[in-house]
Amino acid sequence: MKITVIASTYNAEEWLEKVLHGYRFQTWRDFELIVADDGSRASTREMVERLAADYPVPLRHVWHEDAGYRRQEILNRAILESSHDYILFTDGDCIPRRDFVGVHAALAEPGRFLSGGYCKLSMKASKAITLEDIRDGRCFQLDWLRALDRVGFSPALKLGAGTRTGPLLDAITTTRATFNNCNSSAWKQDLLAINGYDERMKYGGPDRELGERLENHGVRGKQIRHRAVCVHLDHARGYKTSESLQRNLAIRAQTRAQRITRTPYGIEKTG
Repeated sequence: MKITVIASTYNAEEWLEKVLHGYRFQTWRDFELIVADDGSRASTREMVERLAADYPVPLRHVWHEDAGYRRQEILNRAILESSHDYILFTDGDCIPRRDFVGVHAALAEPGRFLSGGYCKLSMKASKAITLEDIRDGRCFQLDWLRALDRVGFSPALKLGAGTRTGPLLDAITTTRATFNNCNSSAWKQDLLAINGYDERMKYGGPDRELGERLENHGVRGKQIRHRAVCVHLDHARGYKTSESLQRNLAIRAQTRAQRITRTPYGIEKTG
């Protein structure tokens, strides 16, 4: 099974380099990696191209001009440019454990999308993690992270879950299997059927809305938050506004109420 991993980013080279380093050491190697760049400065492209020269899997940079928060647009473009039938979405601030892609590959099934989560770290811990810590897997060890700073209950549960307890925790969790852009995957044909992301939406739930349209289309979510593990590096969210949150909530409410499957404001523009 071949997978396209799409990692979104914007002007965060320090974090993105750590994330890309994590994908160097995946146990599952049948994947390509696309950096979906929402208008970063030239240094981001330069870093990706430098790393791509000796990267163990195909690594590409897909970019558009900075015209404000347009992450959904660059993600739709990355979907179109993906080479494979299955797509794993993540963010350029989420370092994957070495079995991350392999878990998605093993658990993928027709008629489902996979719903993962993340282990949020403090800024102190985020800064402290080195490329060597990623390579050697230390940054996924609960005791090692706790020596740096406090680790919350939910991240600790995910990091501490093993091959036996992970499936059990996923089965009994009360958290819904929603589509989370930091750690979710779906079949490309299903994403195209619902026309990708709704490009009207800014920060605050566009990935959840995409998942709701997948469910309206008959594609159900499958919980894997305790099995597909990534650590989330801390950062500010200057693009978060109450206006965007309210607008997005209204769009999501309409999607649910009218059981909308295909947005007219996605990959193909019909609205």
